[in-house]
Amino acid sequence: MDLDRRDSLSQIRAVLEERRRTLTEELARLTEPPSNPTPNLSFGKRIGDGTTEAVERISTTAAARSLAAALSDVDRALEKLDEGTYGRCDQCGSPIPEERLDAVPWATHCVTCSARRQR
Repeated sequence: MDLDRRDSLSQIRAVLEERRRTLTEELARLTEPPSNPTPNLSFGKRIGDGTTEAVERISTTAAARSLAAALSDVDRALEKLDEGTYGRCDQCGSPIPEERLDAVPWATHCVTCSARRQR
């Protein structure tokens, strides 16, 4: 492996590790137990503290799921770096365009396969 390629992979790893750290911290913040939990939250006919708290928890749960999915993508990209398969689509095996990897370094699927997965 030439020196430029090795430097490039080191830079990619640094970006992915920083992204992983940021996502992990944000996920920990979102999933920590509330300091003053409100028991038995429910939606009522009137908007009040319970309804507001329930909506907030639903929103937080959705955000945590999204962060966990993003973290999984970053972990997979790091695995691909270790395996020597970084830059190849996990599904079809085709090279992932450099422009896509520049924009989304944790991409593990080409645009076509990514679009199919989201359907």
